[in-house]
Amino acid sequence: MASSVSTHDNLALIFGILGNVISFMVFLAPLPTFYRIFKKKSTEEFQSLPYLVALFSCVLWLYYASLKKDVILLITINSFGCGIEIIYILMYIIYANKDARWLTIKLFMAMNVGLFALIFCVTNFALHGSLRVKVLGWICVSISVSVFAAPLSIMAQVIRTKSVEFMPFNLSLFLTLSAIMWFGYGAFIKDICIAIPNVVGFALGVVQMVLYGIYRNNNNGGNNKGYSKKEHKTLDLVTNVVIELSPKGTNEIIVPIPSPITKDHRVMKKNNNNNHHDDEKNVRDIESIV
Repeated sequence: MASSVSTHDNLALIFGILGNVISFMVFLAPLPTFYRIFKKKSTEEFQSLPYLVALFSCVLWLYYASLKKDVILLITINSFGCGIEIIYILMYIIYANKDARWLTIKLFMAMNVGLFALIFCVTNFALHGSLRVKVLGWICVSISVSVFAAPLSIMAQVIRTKSVEFMPFNLSLFLTLSAIMWFGYGAFIKDICIAIPNVVGFALGVVQMVLYGIYRNNNNGGNNKGYSKKEHKTLDLVTNVVIELSPKGTNEIIVPIPSPITKDHRVMKKNNNNNHHDDEKNVRDIESIV
């Protein structure tokens, strides 16, 4: 019996450490986005909501981990997550325009201060003992599962456009591996609240990789159908970040979205230029007659 317990503890430690390493890399995925924001001194079309929700999730899981025993690896990764998400949010506030800045501050106060304070007060003062841990755990699970619509929207976009340009394979792979590690960690420490969200995360990660295998050879499709390879590559891209939450914090997927500059706009511009040249030719003809 003692040997079996020791084996479970060792496996939990291994899965937890691997989960920390993979999640650490996933947390750093938005760095190119914020380097771009820093260079341009503008947040452009980027949204702050993914980072606010990621911070909210990290804080909740830290609170949950503080009520549990022997979940130090859950504390380490979510502590790092809180730190990096706060940096992202501060950078966003610094470089955002006035409207986006105030919206970010309002959302932060409503979600990360107000809602968390409500959850803390209810669970800390109205509930006691194991019931407090269970209720808080299921609150964390509900938040994690509720935001899995983001990867679904990405997969719908891949199917619609028949292009995996907007769904990098490496990130899908890392998110799947992350889900496996944290599911294993939750299973070996017998914590269903940690394990359940990662079942959904694993399933979605596998579907993403299957879709990548199906559409990876398609260069043109969906909304970009009819463009040449050169035109397709020169489309102006705006990056938007969506999130997939799990008990270690957040998995972030960077999705380039084509700007409203389309082929039709370029054709219209070309036609307008042709009309302008025709008008100049007519003027020259009239002048020659006179």
